[in-house]
Amino acid sequence: MIVDCAHYRDGRRQHEGAMPLEEAAARCARGGFVWLGMFEPGAGELEEVREGFGLHELAVEDAQAFHLRPKAEQYEDGTELIILRTARYDDEREEVDTGEISIFLAEHFVITVRQGVASELAGARSRLERRPELLRAGSASTLWGILDQVVDGYAPVVAGLERDIEEIEATVFSGAVAPTERIYFLRREATDFYRVVHPLLAVLGRRLQTGRSPAELLPYFRDVHDHLLLVNEEVAAQRDLLTTVLEANIAVISVEQNKITLRQSATMERLTIVATVFLPLSFVVGFFGQNFEWLVSHISGFTTFLVLTLCGLLLPCLLLTVWLRRRRREDAPTVPGTAGAVPPAPTAPAG
Repeated sequence: MIVDCAHYRDGRRQHEGAMPLEEAAARCARGGFVWLGMFEPGAGELEEVREGFGLHELAVEDAQAFHLRPKAEQYEDGTELIILRTARYDDEREEVDTGEISIFLAEHFVITVRQGVASELAGARSRLERRPELLRAGSASTLWGILDQVVDGYAPVVAGLERDIEEIEATVFSGAVAPTERIYFLRREATDFYRVVHPLLAVLGRRLQTGRSPAELLPYFRDVHDHLLLVNEEVAAQRDLLTTVLEANIAVISVEQNKITLRQSATMERLTIVATVFLPLSFVVGFFGQNFEWLVSHISGFTTFLVLTLCGLLLPCLLLTVWLRRRRREDAPTVPGTAGAVPPAPTAPAG
């Protein structure tokens, strides 16, 4: 779909409204340049543009595909293809939406093909139309306007990711466990955004080094490059910070698991002690519960019954208590200076 198409000469738009494609291709020979803007065009529309402006077929194929990294290509006829990745932070979903802009740049025309909702360019066009001194520099001025808007759009993404990271960081370093899935998701978002930003440094740096832009535009391209460097450093720092947060969260999870294990061990210890106490008692009670003739004939009075049963129950408990205390003393670590500790070897007097 064609969004806008205009002919610019001497820094001014030569008409109101969008031009038909045939007229735009014809005006390329009248001086100045034509800026054709398209949004998610179909294969048929791109074929018409290729025939009207003489674009290379490989460049058109690149404009139809979705790329993971920005890149720049130059063809034999002097036409350049610059592919940019755009980004936008969605506050409601707390996610980063990405898009793509393919720019066909030649002396007498600029064709922009946008893919995705995060690739709006109306602001760049209107901003350039208010600055005719830049438009007089030729079609390269549109590349600066697009780059400037795209790089400025990265700042809200950095700020949105920073807010999410601070929330996770505050949770983890307060000693609470943060959702690991959320940290992995943020790490992936930061990595994808890094792939959007970092390769663009090489594209812009190569353009500055080769001097393909007019001299009056070089300070503006360098300014965009400086902003891009700052965004790249911030995104790289966010990736490193998320790695640290993930490691810290794993450590917090390990501490919580150790606490649970200790509580379970303490519970098992209490249950073991209770079972150990009741084991001999169950044996004694079971023994006297047998219906042997000797027991029936010899336990005839209450005093005999009381002595045998109480001694039979108290004696195992007493022996068990002595054994447990003895084991506890044997398992206790020996502290230097206490009984049983090996005294230090005497040292020879000085001199």
